[in-house]
Amino acid sequence: MAGVGSSNYWEDLRKQARQLENELDLKLVSFSKLCTSYSSSRDGRRGDTSDTTPLLNNSTQDRMFDTMSVEIEQLLAKLTAVNDKMAEYTSTPGTASLNAALMHTLQRHRDILQDYTHEFHKTKGNFLAIREREDLLGSVRKDIDASGVNNRRTELFLKEHEHLRNIAMATKENMTFQRGMLKSIQSRVNTLANRFPAINNLIQRINLRKRRDSLILGGVIGICTILLLLYAFH
Repeated sequence: MAGVGSSNYWEDLRKQARQLENELDLKLVSFSKLCTSYSSSRDGRRGDTSDTTPLLNNSTQDRMFDTMSVEIEQLLAKLTAVNDKMAEYTSTPGTASLNAALMHTLQRHRDILQDYTHEFHKTKGNFLAIREREDLLGSVRKDIDASGVNNRRTELFLKEHEHLRNIAMATKENMTFQRGMLKSIQSRVNTLANRFPAINNLIQRINLRKRRDSLILGGVIGICTILLLLYAFH
């Protein structure tokens, strides 16, 4: 490997490490802000379940989270590779006199890498936990809303059923009352007919005429019904 033992190679590796560390620092700050804004947007919406409430675009935040996670993982992998090259350089012949200083510098870069890796996984874990919790709460909230709709429908059905039942009971009581009235009237008419034969004969004639008129009316209705059916099917 050309130039492995030169100080320029070591300085180049340190330069790469510092550049990657700066990029990671900026990425992790943005990543943390993204996770915080995701949590805040969910908390701000939790108390308002109105269908007209404009929803923050959490799907966009989810895509940003996935994209930034991949970018940070790639930067961590690159920084790990640079640290490995720095460790390899400290083991090359000719660096023994500088080994203590080189190892101190290498350890500092390794500590930075470890801190960034820990911070990334911690922030990522918090984000995933928040998203999982809120998705679960959203699912429960939907179930509660659906249950509320079903309860309202059941309540309306029961009210309508009770209303129809009351109408049926009132109709039954009215018919029973009318039936009693008719029986009372019929009983009085029969009593008068038994006492006065002339009235009895008159009532019988009236009943015969009513039956005849009923037969005539029934025949007319039957004929009309047949004609309507014939008209409808032709």
